[in-house]
Amino acid sequence: MVELGYTLSSEEHPPGDLVNIASRAEAAGFDFLSISDHFHPWISAQGESPFVWSTLGAIAEATDEIDVGVGVTCPTIRIHPVNVAHAVATVDELFGDRFTFGVGTGENLNEHVTGERWPEHDVRLEMLDEAMGVMRDLWTGETTSHRGEHYTVENARLYTVPEEQPTTIASAFGPQTADWVAENADGLWSSGPKDEVVDAFEDAGGEGPRYTQLHGCHADSEDEAIDTVLEVWPNGSLPGELAQELPTPAHFAQAASMVEREDVADAATITEPDPQVHVDSIETAIDAGYDHVYFHQIGPEEDRAIELYEEEIIPQFR
Repeated sequence: MVELGYTLSSEEHPPGDLVNIASRAEAAGFDFLSISDHFHPWISAQGESPFVWSTLGAIAEATDEIDVGVGVTCPTIRIHPVNVAHAVATVDELFGDRFTFGVGTGENLNEHVTGERWPEHDVRLEMLDEAMGVMRDLWTGETTSHRGEHYTVENARLYTVPEEQPTTIASAFGPQTADWVAENADGLWSSGPKDEVVDAFEDAGGEGPRYTQLHGCHADSEDEAIDTVLEVWPNGSLPGELAQELPTPAHFAQAASMVEREDVADAATITEPDPQVHVDSIETAIDAGYDHVYFHQIGPEEDRAIELYEEEIIPQFR
């Protein structure tokens, strides 16, 4: 049985609004929420980027039963894994068994801000692997020291820790990373229903939940939805590894200026107002092997999108 989720887009909303959206989504019957962890928005037109760990504390207080995950955090450059481990342990305590920690190798957009070099993907994966080892040691509540290739930890101990290791889901966009996820994480996190990623994850012995995000804009017409996507989220139509490599919102805006209306459809962004299109997209994700599917509403019409799912989409999967 699929679980349906809703995206809390930190790039588009201030923290108070994200808390209100979380509460509304829980009341509508969603199974889980995913909140993004960004230092910058993708483009300046999105307008926001609050600190996710503070926002999560408020969401824990404002919700009662809905599962919540951060999708995803890069614990390697911008924030030392010691500090990420501290944040995760506290948030996990606040949510109880409702929290899922999503990790990934990150984007230059967010990680370059400390002035550190942005390494190639293989190095970033090495860093993530080492960072996960450090964080898992800290989550035991024992004193931890570590001298590795990328990180040094001296006599660090977390005194506020959950009884069990936090559930950790890792992001993958290709087979190489999917292999690492299968060996090192409790499940798979992806954007878009990529069946080849699921296949690689399962072939490598991966088990656990498989998450994917669907992007779309619910509006009165397809033309209106495409207009909103081009204004607010054109970065979703950029090809290849640009999302991992471009360093600033200005660079993303420059690249996105080349995105055309037909590119929005080619990127599998949902822009038709027909609820059946949403149902079909979710079923496509299920067929690709995902059991947790969540929807990102692009633009300000969060109430309309949540109402659509509450009345038309969620009941079809219950």
